[in-house]
Amino acid sequence: MAVHEHSPHREGHRPPPLGTGPAASDSTATPGVLARVLAGARVLMGFVFLWAFLDKVFGLGYATPSGKGWLDGGSPTRGFLGSVKVGPLESVFHSWAGAVWADWLFMLGLLGIGVALIAGVALRLSALAGSVMMALMWMAEWPPARHLSDGSPSMSTNPFADYHLLYAVLLVVLAAASAGDTLGLGRTWARLPVVRDHRWLR
Repeated sequence: MAVHEHSPHREGHRPPPLGTGPAASDSTATPGVLARVLAGARVLMGFVFLWAFLDKVFGLGYATPSGKGWLDGGSPTRGFLGSVKVGPLESVFHSWAGAVWADWLFMLGLLGIGVALIAGVALRLSALAGSVMMALMWMAEWPPARHLSDGSPSMSTNPFADYHLLYAVLLVVLAAASAGDTLGLGRTWARLPVVRDHRWLR
C-alpha cells in the first residue's frame, strides 16, 4: 500500500501532458524572439548601406573625406575601383571607375537597399541587388590573392570568406524569413496589389 500511496501517478500527481509545462512555454516564445532579432539585424544592415550612401554624398569624413563628397564633385566609384590592384577583373574595374553610369547605379543601389531594409519592404529585390553588389566588391578585393599585382602583400586574412559574403548571406536570410513583417512595413507592403501580383517584389 505504501508504494501506491507515494506513487507519482496517483490522483493529483500525474505528470503534465507532453507539449505543456515550462519547456513548451519557452519554445512558443522562440519565434517572436527570433523575429525581433532578425528585425534588428535588418535595420542594422540597412543602416550600413544608408550610411555609406550619406557619407559618399556629403563627404562626412568617414570613408569619404570632407569636401570630396558626390555633391562636391567627387566620384563615389573612382577611388575604390581605380585603386583595384588584384583579381581577374582588375582592368574592367579600372574602366568603370568614375563613370557617370557607375556612380549613379552604385549610389542608387546603396540608397534603395538601405531604405528598403530599414522600412522592411522589397527585401527579395534588396537581397538580389545587394548580393550582386557584394559579389562585385568581393571580386574587386579578391581575397584569394596573397599579393597585389604590384607585388605588395594583399593583407587578405582568408582565401574565401569575408564580410562581403557575410552581408550577402544575411540579405538572403532576411528576405527568406520575411524579416520586414516585424518592426517594419512588410505586411502592409505585401498587401499592395502590385506586390500581390508580382511576388518577387515581396
